[in-house]
Amino acid sequence: MAIHGFATTEFQLVLLRRMADFRPELVEQAVERLGSSRAAMREANKRWQAMLRSPRFPHGARRFAAVLGPPPVVLPRRIGDLDCTAQQWPLPLWPDLRFEILLGPQGGVPHGGGPHSGGPAGGPVWNEWLVRAEDVPPPAATTVADLAPWSRVVGDVALAFPPAVLREGSAPTRRHLDFTAPDSAGTPRPWTADFTWGLLQEVRPGGPPD
Repeated sequence: MAIHGFATTEFQLVLLRRMADFRPELVEQAVERLGSSRAAMREANKRWQAMLRSPRFPHGARRFAAVLGPPPVVLPRRIGDLDCTAQQWPLPLWPDLRFEILLGPQGGVPHGGGPHSGGPAGGPVWNEWLVRAEDVPPPAATTVADLAPWSRVVGDVALAFPPAVLREGSAPTRRHLDFTAPDSAGTPRPWTADFTWGLLQEVRPGGPPD
């Protein structure tokens, strides 16, 4: 399914556009794999932003179903004492990952921010990012040297190096994860991992987790 020719390829270009600030070389390679161009990436992002502002474009979960089709994976999620729902879609660029939206219960409000209405498709959209597919084990990581760009999602790093503290980034698509892990010499040190759409972009020395 597509709206005005906007479908899976264009949606992937939108994700890539936000990653270009961190990893332009990886974005360039990904754009080529899609048989597209940087100009098309910019145009896809422009159209996506225009659609988000349009009153005629579906909102909440319906927005993603209109572009990507019905979610092939729907999972129950328990967040604190709230019953939530995760909807997931495969994307060709990242076969081991899924694009996931997290829907809160009808009328629910997430901590620290306002929801996007989910409408009939469910509750408000609380989060939108890439996660590892349920049937794909995360790659092993024992030191920070294992954390190559685009090789992990937030959950992978948090699982490998607990405890980890997730923080909001400078934009809605960005997150920071503070954790402690051994460096190449085996000495534990504090680090901060930067993610865009949930995908690891870089790891840098950080302060101690809050």
